Parts: sequence; C-alpha cells; structure tokens
Amino acid sequence: MSQKNLLEVDWSQIPAPDDDGGAAHLKGLMVPAISLLATDDTSVNLAALPGRTVVFAYPRTGEPGKISLVDDWDMIPGARGCTPQTCAFRDLFAELKAAGAAHVFGLSTQSNAYQTEMASRLHLPFPVLSDEKLAFTRALNLPTMEVAGLTLIKRLALIVDDAKITHVFYPVFPPDRNAGDVLDWLKANPAKA
Repeated sequence: MSQKNLLEVDWSQIPAPDDDGGAAHLKGLMVPAISLLATDDTSVNLAALPGRTVVFAYPRTGEPGKISLVDDWDMIPGARGCTPQTCAFRDLFAELKAAGAAHVFGLSTQSNAYQTEMASRLHLPFPVLSDEKLAFTRALNLPTMEVAGLTLIKRLALIVDDAKITHVFYPVFPPDRNAGDVLDWLKANPAKA
C-alpha cells in the first residue's frame, strides 16, 4: 500500500494514543552520556550540552510514494504523523530558539542514512539523531512500540536543561501541534539564567 500524502492528515480519522504511563518516570532524570549519530555528520551527546535542549521523538518518518511499513500503520495509535510533527518543528524552529531552546533535535530509531535523506528532503534546520542501536532508548526506558519486528519510539518531546529532563510531552496528539505546544511551554517557563 502506497502512503497517502504525508502532510495532509484528517486527525479525526486517526486513533489517538492513550497515556499508558510509559513516560511518567522521565521527568527529573539525567540524560545518559551516549553519543548519537546526527544528520549533520556529527555525533551528539545530549548529556554534554549546556543550556536548554528540545528533543522530539517519533516512531519513523515515511517516504512519499513508498510502501508503508505495515498496511494498518495509520490505525496504530500514535504511529501516523511523524512527518507533520517534524515539519512543525522545522516551521517553528526560529521561534523555539528565540524562546530559549539552545538546541533542537529530532530522534528516532531509524538509520542515519534514512534520516539524512529525510532531513535533506524536508529542509530541516536542525539535526535528527539516530538511536538505531536503541542505546539511548533503553538507557532512559523510553516508551516504545513493536511494529513489523522493529522497536520504535512512541511519540514524545523532552525539555532537557543542562542534561536533566525538566518536562515531558506524552502522549503527543495530534503530532502537528507538538511544536506549538513546546513553544508555548518554553515561553511560559523561561530557562533559569
């Protein structure tokens, strides 16, 4: 089955994810000192970054015209919407930075090669991090789902201040509003100077 338009989604037809408590433990944790390959050909250790960092995670982005991972992808709660979520962060990138985000990253378990193609195609102004080996995901016990034999991160966003997770957005629905919700939170909760 070929994927429909990746950006135009009627969210009323897509099942929303439930809050399964899978991210309840994250607030207050320190991020692990694990280097992740980024789409800008660097390795990023989130634990080493000073200031405020926004990390939004998603199951996997699709490719226009390519076959879906599974036929019922859209009906898996929380699966559909990775491209709209990513594009919303792209579109609000300057505002997120102005609101105090020193760094913004996407995160998925897809390979760096896959992510690099997507980042180029979508003209992303921020790097996307690959946790293909699941080291970061397992170290934080991020909420995941198993689809077609793959372990995918459930959609969430983290606010990290000097390596400590200070806020978690989970579950995220609809995905295209996540960046706006993060921006509103940043404006209402300025980073400590």
